[in-house]
Amino acid sequence: MEKFTRTLRGYDPDEVNAFLDKIIGQVEGMVSEIKEKDKKIAEQNQKLVQQNKRISELQGLEEENKNLKQKAEQFGRMEATMSKAIVMAQKTSEQLRVSAQRESDAMVDEAKKNANRIINEALLKAEKTEREANTLRRNINIFKRRVKDIVEAQLEVVNELDEVEL
Repeated sequence: MEKFTRTLRGYDPDEVNAFLDKIIGQVEGMVSEIKEKDKKIAEQNQKLVQQNKRISELQGLEEENKNLKQKAEQFGRMEATMSKAIVMAQKTSEQLRVSAQRESDAMVDEAKKNANRIINEALLKAEKTEREANTLRRNINIFKRRVKDIVEAQLEVVNELDEVEL
């Protein structure tokens, strides 16, 4: 888990943003990889269509030539193997896509949770600071009243001394 430097009001926003940018870059990389694999699958499907065409031609010539029939059977087995391979590739691609989506969703959820936690911590700190400021204001006002009372009492003593005849 990424550690962030604490600042006056919580975590350093630049570090948090840099971390989020890094996560976004990773997710975009995964999406690009999935698109590339989808493209390869499409190419494989196109190749399979072409091979199916070729197999059909060979099966048409099967009656004319026994050797061609054997080759057609061989291509039929290859087609089944390729179909299985393509199905497996499609399943793997789908699993990768789902896994990448889950992972990206988890990363986004984690980032949102972290952001919410940071915001909540900042709000709690702000409330605490405000309470402390209010307490300080009250204490300053009490202190001012006490100093004023002391000064007034001293002024009365001075006034009383002026009234006393020497």
